[in-house]
Amino acid sequence: MTDVFSNHWKDLLETLLNRGAGAGADLVEVFLERTNHVGVLAEQDQITSVNPSFAKGAGLRVFRGGRDGFVSTNDLTQDGLTRALDQALAMLGLEVNSLSSSDDRFNGLDSLIDHGVTKNDWLSRCPTLVSASQRLLEGTNELERIGQHLQVRRGSYSRDWQEVLVAASDGTFARDIRLHQSTGLSVLAADGDHRSSVGRRYGSTDRPDDLLQWNVQTSAAEVCESAGTMLRADYVDAGQMPVVLANRFGGVIFHEACGHLLETTQIERGTTPFADQVGSLIAHPSVTAVDEGLSGGAFGSLSMDDEGMEPQRTVLIKDGILQRFISDRAGELRTGHQRTGSGRRQSHAFAAASRMRNTFIAAGPHKPKDLLASVDRGLYCKAMGGGSVGPTGQFNFSVEEGYLIENGELTKPVKGATLIGDAKEVMPRISMCADDLELAAGFCGSVSGSIFVTVGQPHIKVDSITVGGR
Repeated sequence: MTDVFSNHWKDLLETLLNRGAGAGADLVEVFLERTNHVGVLAEQDQITSVNPSFAKGAGLRVFRGGRDGFVSTNDLTQDGLTRALDQALAMLGLEVNSLSSSDDRFNGLDSLIDHGVTKNDWLSRCPTLVSASQRLLEGTNELERIGQHLQVRRGSYSRDWQEVLVAASDGTFARDIRLHQSTGLSVLAADGDHRSSVGRRYGSTDRPDDLLQWNVQTSAAEVCESAGTMLRADYVDAGQMPVVLANRFGGVIFHEACGHLLETTQIERGTTPFADQVGSLIAHPSVTAVDEGLSGGAFGSLSMDDEGMEPQRTVLIKDGILQRFISDRAGELRTGHQRTGSGRRQSHAFAAASRMRNTFIAAGPHKPKDLLASVDRGLYCKAMGGGSVGPTGQFNFSVEEGYLIENGELTKPVKGATLIGDAKEVMPRISMCADDLELAAGFCGSVSGSIFVTVGQPHIKVDSITVGGR
């Protein structure tokens, strides 16, 4: 069988799907994958790590009633795929025998929908290892040129190419090629007892020349300015206060604290407080939230999901009212929420699950300065750091770059701030949204592995939230 996924696989896939249907499966799905990855790390003025990896494999999933069985394999021969299918069937107590018949359960695959037909040259158009290394060293050199008190300078680049073919016994037959590239700069600044650590990551999809178009000077200036500002910042005082969150990566809090609770996997687990809240007010009327896979070049965009369904724009919350959930094939089967083109997985080794794509709070009518002017004393969060989220929406996130708001104006920088809250309590307190929506690339880990996503929002004001500090 050819390495390239094409219509030549149709006969073999139909044989597999017919075998599964004949054994009594309600639906059989085969996910084929080839990947080509490279990661490069620059530290100070040297390339210190180059990590290439290549993989191919298949994930086979079988549904019967409300249950499913999943098996993955790296053996893409007919014998290897058949063996994996039979193992998945056995998980559900199904068995192939000489009397098995499809009983009209499977009528053949539809014509191949090839989303990758115009993308076949993308891998060859990506930067070479030499070019990627040169660009990263440009970045670390620029950090050295404009930064102050820098002890550590790092640049990183990652390129992930993936070809997939999805076939299912409902007739689905679709192919795609995906390309994700990300670049990051980070520094550690130190002066006596003062320390600051700042990093920024930029990512895109479907743009082979993205690294070559990267504005090194702008990125390095952003990192160095933040590190310099925070180096001698005072520690913030803890307390309950209004907070203004900046746009772009500020959206990570909505993604983590609320977005996951709107995935049907959370309904299945019984961990979302919003399970029966469709049509109810769960956020402030100023909040409209969207999950979509359509924005050109965004890290979470896709031509089809990992179940072969084309993406769509899904309004999750409109004017504070919950509209619908993010759903995949299993989510639709088990919860009744219609699929949204959100079945995603890290690789063939994972079964697809309902996952976010580009998820953001929509722009509002205000200017960012209006949000600041409405606060007598509070905190402005310009850049967010890491954090953690509990299973039902409790969260805490560190603030990488923060400033006090006093009498409607930004004053001194502060560090050590942590935002602590609960999605159910915080969403109704987002009272103002600005008109400056921006998106930022990120990675999301959950039941189906780590995937590429986009978070985003305009500047937003939270009327009251717990700020941890000193």
